[in-house]
Amino acid sequence: MTPAQIKSVRDVGVLVALIGLGLIMLVPLIWTVMLSLKSNGDLLRSTANAFHAPYTGENYTAIMQNSQVLHWLLNSVIVSGLTTLGVLILSSLAGYGFARLDFPGRDKLFLFVLFGLAIPEQAVIITRHQMFSALHLHNSFPGLILPGLAAPFGVFLMTQYFRAIPKELDEAALLDNASKFKVFWQVLLPLTVPAQATLGIFTFLSSWNDYWWPLISATRADMFTLTVGLASSQINFAQTSGLGYLMTQAVFASVPILIVYILFQKYIVKAVSGAAVR
Repeated sequence: MTPAQIKSVRDVGVLVALIGLGLIMLVPLIWTVMLSLKSNGDLLRSTANAFHAPYTGENYTAIMQNSQVLHWLLNSVIVSGLTTLGVLILSSLAGYGFARLDFPGRDKLFLFVLFGLAIPEQAVIITRHQMFSALHLHNSFPGLILPGLAAPFGVFLMTQYFRAIPKELDEAALLDNASKFKVFWQVLLPLTVPAQATLGIFTFLSSWNDYWWPLISATRADMFTLTVGLASSQINFAQTSGLGYLMTQAVFASVPILIVYILFQKYIVKAVSGAAVR
């Protein structure tokens, strides 16, 4: 075989392997969707008939009539949305400051921020709990949102992205009597949209799927996020008589994430490809 043929065979092999891995990863999702379309009575007898008729939409009808689940969904949207917005604003401002402004102790402060990447959340959870309890912020949206605003990865990402933008753009804008904030807002910030979209998606996913802190901070059912609410609705997942309804809740919780990713996935590709080119 010629080198070109060997390369072609290798590429086909890699493609087949990737497709196979993708299908393996899709199996749990497909299984969940099929279980959600079965009646709880059928699943109580056996889950082996998940891919056999009859199917029903009664679980989806029930979840739409359950105001508690919809309330948890609204809480998750509020917490994840405001957390993402706050991280984007703070990370963009901090990234611009570290990349473009010269002030005493800048490099040391940036290094201090990066230390946050090495500290696991579990190491500070007791201190955070005591602090929020003393401030009476538990069972409130500020209590659920504020911890997520500390995003050292976001500061690092935006700093590196701002550093990659040629400084000639700043100089040209300053020659036109633009202020530093105007340079940031009108010149540089629009160029960082791919990085902001990537950071926003990762932050939204992390906040949406967060279970550890909402479990500690939200002790009232009306302040549960969707992850905590779904977990609290079923104590024994293996022996529950409402397995179809439980799987419907899982699908219901996944839909917003899929929508966000589908809408903004092109920005992730742009950010990754742009970083590779630079």
